[in-house]
Amino acid sequence: MKISILDQSPISTNQTAKEALFESVKLAQVAEALGYERYWIAEHHDLAGLACSAPEVMLSLIGAKTNTIRIGSGAVLLPHYKPYKVAEVYNMLAVLFPGRIDIGIGRAPGGSAEATNALSDNFLQQVWRMPELVKDLLCFLDNDFPSGHEYVKLTAAPLPDKSPMPFLLGTGKKSALLAAENGMAYTFGKFMSDSDGTAIIKQYIDSFQPKRENQRPYVILAVSAICAETTEKAEETALSPLIWGLQKSGGQGANRVPSISEAKQHKLDDKEKVAFDKMKQNLIIGNPAEVTNKLNDLRDKYKADEIMIVTITHSPEDRIQSYRLIANEYLQQEKMH
Repeated sequence: MKISILDQSPISTNQTAKEALFESVKLAQVAEALGYERYWIAEHHDLAGLACSAPEVMLSLIGAKTNTIRIGSGAVLLPHYKPYKVAEVYNMLAVLFPGRIDIGIGRAPGGSAEATNALSDNFLQQVWRMPELVKDLLCFLDNDFPSGHEYVKLTAAPLPDKSPMPFLLGTGKKSALLAAENGMAYTFGKFMSDSDGTAIIKQYIDSFQPKRENQRPYVILAVSAICAETTEKAEETALSPLIWGLQKSGGQGANRVPSISEAKQHKLDDKEKVAFDKMKQNLIIGNPAEVTNKLNDLRDKYKADEIMIVTITHSPEDRIQSYRLIANEYLQQEKMH
């Protein structure tokens, strides 16, 4: 079983955006040393607590600072962009970092309505065209438009020896079926969904249409987790992202991830307690054995090939330690089996 990292590049109350981005570089280097399969970085727009608006820029830096770990977007928000330009960017990354580039594709806006309007004139129309956009992108990546297509003579240069590996990211039936129809790997964002993911993933597997010989469905399950040496420490560390998420969802203008002491000062009213408990249910919290057991249970329940972990903490050291503890316990268990 493979484990990977999805980094949202969070900014804490004691950090600048630059510091947060360089912590992401450090996290990718640590992930490589610990044996994680891949490191993805997310795309967000005008969200004050998240630093990365351009994954392709960060991937250039991270690729240069690492050697073997697969790196990619989680996700490129395709309705904002033309498939040709996306293919050019990720083909170029694949030329620079051969055999290491993933391209995760999503349809979410990644920010406010104002940010969406500033990025694209017809976002909703482009969302409806998502199946067409995905097909065009795959043809550009494979350099195999059918005869007669308007782009058949067009190349998304430079062409790498090994194309970026495409994934479709989603939380619902539409994304699962689109991935299956196009023979793509599928990443289900459990950390941001209340949907019945088991049914959605089953639909993906059952509907999968291979485009190449020996191709099969591939499922990544993306979950949120915080691990510490003790359950008590993990529970305390988790207060920061939980209160931050509560403030964001409540429109309280939370700019950055609060410290544990700042989070403890936030007094929950009855309505907030309900929301807090709901968010906490979607976050795996515990010591290494507890977290690993929960990851194994989810892997079996969702029939996932790979677990991708999102961890947000106030302290970069706590975040790295969480990933380190999970890797040491999880990969050690795998060796024993």
